[in-house]
Amino acid sequence: MNPGNPIDAFRRNAICRDLDDAAVTQLFALAEPVSFVTGSRIVRQGESSRGAYLLREGTVEVCVTLPGGGEKTVATLADGSMFGEMALLEHGQCSAGVVAVTHVDGWFIEREPFRALTAGRNPAALAIARTITAGLVERLVALNAELARHPAPEDRLLPASGAAAPAVDPLSGVPRSTQAEFDFRDFLPVLPFFRDFSPNEIDAVCARARVVDIPRGHGVFAAGQPATACYLVVRGAVEACAAIGGHERRMALLGPGTLVGYLSVLRGTAHGAVARARERALLLEFAAADFMSIYRGVSGADVKMQHAIHRNLLQSLARSNSQLSRLVTQARLSEALQARLLGASV
Repeated sequence: MNPGNPIDAFRRNAICRDLDDAAVTQLFALAEPVSFVTGSRIVRQGESSRGAYLLREGTVEVCVTLPGGGEKTVATLADGSMFGEMALLEHGQCSAGVVAVTHVDGWFIEREPFRALTAGRNPAALAIARTITAGLVERLVALNAELARHPAPEDRLLPASGAAAPAVDPLSGVPRSTQAEFDFRDFLPVLPFFRDFSPNEIDAVCARARVVDIPRGHGVFAAGQPATACYLVVRGAVEACAAIGGHERRMALLGPGTLVGYLSVLRGTAHGAVARARERALLLEFAAADFMSIYRGVSGADVKMQHAIHRNLLQSLARSNSQLSRLVTQARLSEALQARLLGASV
């Protein structure tokens, strides 16, 4: 390998991991060289996202603005890292700011040319999108782990119990069908999840799913249970809760048009949280094998489904980022108040 060859340096970036030569070459053709001096603010939180930055040399800090003022550094990235890759999947706003700690050289990939490739079902572009998705999934898992380190006022005390019971599938024995009490298929085009889907593409997705109708309070899956399926909420709501120490915290309340349990299916791991119906819920159940077949597929319906998965993932990241900012701010305010009270008592 010639270290002076730009494409060889490009190939060492994280986004190129697991990509074949054809995919790397196509991605490199979209990349524009960029440089930033020390102290440059490369990305501003809240501005419209335009594309992804790949670091060749240099170090940057990723910072989020806290509701109470100030910033918190949430990551430090160096050679071979990337940021802003979410913009290649969907339009949106930058969820964090990025500042150059040293002089930075790298590449910028604009969203629109990349999206044109995915819209055309280019195999290399779809493989790159899956690589980005895998990285964002791991980022969300790490973010949720960081969330668990911060106590929240809404945490509920779990009842005392002995040894943890084995995870049992709460949907075991619940009937599945292709029909429901109402004609839910006429309702699907209204859901944001199915935006841009044609009627035939919606039918193709539904053909891979089964209908599950459960009452309020019924479990969808248990923590520690193998992820053999994931679910799309059609009607009602599902809450996802995680056990943190001796407490339980609601991580998300998921309404119509939201995927539930898909992260564990994508990672091939057991569910890390419990999910239950907050109110009577109608769900579309995708067996893990069918879901992954769609995720890796190249048909028009498959690609539309992949875009919908990306939107769900980005919404989850935004929600967790917001929760973390809130908890960090609350902790700082509490520490400041305690220090003030201590000073007043001296």
